[in-house]
Amino acid sequence: MPAPPPSATSAPASGHALVVRDLFAGYQQVPVVRELNLEVRPGEVVALLGPNGAGKTTTLETIAGLNRPIAGTVELSGENIGGTPAHVLAHRGLALVPEGRALFPGLTVREHLRLAGAAGGRSRKAARHEEELLEMLPELRKCLGRKAGLLSGGEQQMLAIGRALVTRPRLLLVDEMSLGLAPVIVERLLPILRRAASELGASVLFVEQHVALALEISDRAYVLAHGRIRLEGPAAELRERRELLAASYLGETAA
Repeated sequence: MPAPPPSATSAPASGHALVVRDLFAGYQQVPVVRELNLEVRPGEVVALLGPNGAGKTTTLETIAGLNRPIAGTVELSGENIGGTPAHVLAHRGLALVPEGRALFPGLTVREHLRLAGAAGGRSRKAARHEEELLEMLPELRKCLGRKAGLLSGGEQQMLAIGRALVTRPRLLLVDEMSLGLAPVIVERLLPILRRAASELGASVLFVEQHVALALEISDRAYVLAHGRIRLEGPAAELRERRELLAASYLGETAA
C-alpha cells in the first residue's frame, strides 16, 4: 500500500535544495519547456506530473546536466549549475534515475552498487553506505549475485533506485519509476522515495504517471502541460481538487 501522507512532524527544512527560474529548455535551441519555475526544499518530495509530451523528461534532463538550458537558471544549494556536465553534478550530490533505468545487463546487483558507491575508489564509507542501503531495501540483498539482465522489472527498478541512493545524493531525480510495471509493484516502489527523504535526507523530484499514488507520497506537486506549469500546490490539497487537476492536464489555466 502507498505510504501515508507526510506528517507535520516531518516537514522539510527551510531553504532550497533546488531552484529553477524562468527555464526554457529543449533541443537544438527549440524550447520544449517555457518559463518553468519550481523549487524543492531539503528533505522534500515533489512530484512533477503531466501528460505525455508535456516536457517532464526534458526538465529533469536539463536539471541533471544532460541538456544545456536555452535560458533561465538552475540552482543546486544556491549554486548556479545550468549547463554543468552531468558527471560533475554527480560529484556535487545530484543523482538521476533515468527513464529506462540504464542498467548494465551483464553486471550483478552487487557490482552495480559497488561501482556507484566506490566512484574514485573503494572506501569504508562506501561499504557502510552499501550495507545501510541493503538494510533499507532487503529485497536487493536476496539477488546480489544475479545479473541485472535476469532481474524482474520491479527488481531492476529497485536496483536503479538503490544505485542512486548508495551515493547519498543531496538531490534525487527519478523519471517514470513505474514505466512498464504493474500497479501493485508501483505501490511497493514509490514509498522508497519518501524513505529516501526521511531516512537519508535527500531532496526528491520525480516524474510519475500514476497521479494518485504520486500524490500519496509527495509533499507538493507541479503539473506540466504543453511545456508550462499549469498547477502547483500541496499534494494533500491537489488530491481533493480532482477537477482542477484534470483541467490542468489539458493545459487549461487554473482559476
